[in-house]
Amino acid sequence: FVEGAKARGVDEKQADQIFEQVDKFAGYGFNKSHAAAYALLAYQTGWLKANYPVEFLAASMTLDIVNTDKLKIFKGELNKLKINLLPPDVNKSEAVFSVCESENSEGKGAVRYALAAIKNVGIQAMEELVAERNAMGSFNNIYDFAERVGGKVANKRLIENLVRSGAFDGIEKNRRKLINGIEVVLKTASTAERERMEQQESLFASGDGLAKVQHRTIAEVSDWPKIERLAQESDAIGFYLSEHPLDAYGNSLERLGVVSHTSLVNKTALARAKLAGVIESVRERTSAKGNKFAFIELSGKNGQFEVVIFSEVLTNSRELLVQGKTVLLTCDVKTTGSDIKLNATSIVDLDEAIAKAGKGLKVFIRNEESLEGLKHVLDNGMGGRSQIRLVMGINMQQCVELALPGNYLISADIRSKIEAVPGVIGLNDI
Repeated sequence: FVEGAKARGVDEKQADQIFEQVDKFAGYGFNKSHAAAYALLAYQTGWLKANYPVEFLAASMTLDIVNTDKLKIFKGELNKLKINLLPPDVNKSEAVFSVCESENSEGKGAVRYALAAIKNVGIQAMEELVAERNAMGSFNNIYDFAERVGGKVANKRLIENLVRSGAFDGIEKNRRKLINGIEVVLKTASTAERERMEQQESLFASGDGLAKVQHRTIAEVSDWPKIERLAQESDAIGFYLSEHPLDAYGNSLERLGVVSHTSLVNKTALARAKLAGVIESVRERTSAKGNKFAFIELSGKNGQFEVVIFSEVLTNSRELLVQGKTVLLTCDVKTTGSDIKLNATSIVDLDEAIAKAGKGLKVFIRNEESLEGLKHVLDNGMGGRSQIRLVMGINMQQCVELALPGNYLISADIRSKIEAVPGVIGLNDI
């Protein structure tokens, strides 16, 4: 550029200055043809999102089907638009994200989670699964699934992640049972595959294929408690989908004055707020002055949010900054339009905060058969500050309420285990 400018009579120093400006502008500037093309695309995608939001977001999620971070963002956008994101299902999902009807989305339709978006399953295997279902009908049970998809598709990691994500809930809700019986499922799949390869039929085969697997039953076992179930689901999908761990706290969050991060946009006068979330990642940094600070990514009921913590708070709460930890944060809030910046002034363990603030828990049971299971759960929760009251009866007008002796730590884990006890029909905070 400089040589060409000099050849045309431009001073070299001036040519250098001009090139520096051109070089700087080239880092962010577009020429007119480039800008016009982007403007047209921006208009088209904006129109699609405004007029066909369900279809647009389903297509956008398919485009980023292997990018969990992007899928989290799209899930948050679906939440804002009050569009349901339905869980994966081997009998309902496509390999990619699809649009379906939903009774709870105000007639907008819903997005069904893609099978291929589950970690470690692969899009080709999921396309084969969907093709088999479309050709031969829905899968009746886990044995039917294993026999029909065969050993080439049904490898151990694939089956495990389909189970953990909840994709088999429609045919077997007990995820722990299926995980424990994974070897039975794999043996069924490999046997069926071998028979197909040899073009043989089992002597005892019947039309529905169940006779071939009657001797391969999976042992019954109680399902995972809700907290562990959700942790397994999050590992398989990349985030919480069917429920959120904070749901287990019931009304306790309201008692603490916890608000959602999304509500802060409409509370511009609010300078300080309490928020709760599950820690997903912690990124520590050092300032120019040598002070430590960190960015914490958290999962709340309404999506992901980020909080900044500076040196003193970081030092005082470092033992809590562990992935999967559920915490209560007090934050200074700065809102600019839809942009929210959160600076944590304190971080505490959420279970401990609820134990200090709450009086206890009412457990509604159907009959005395629940007592042994409850005792087993509550023996592990002794030593807290909360009371437990058992309520048993035909209805709320004819019931007996009994206060258990001692005090208990009512954590989310304990609550979920209480809910899982056979015969427990409900929980209420005291």
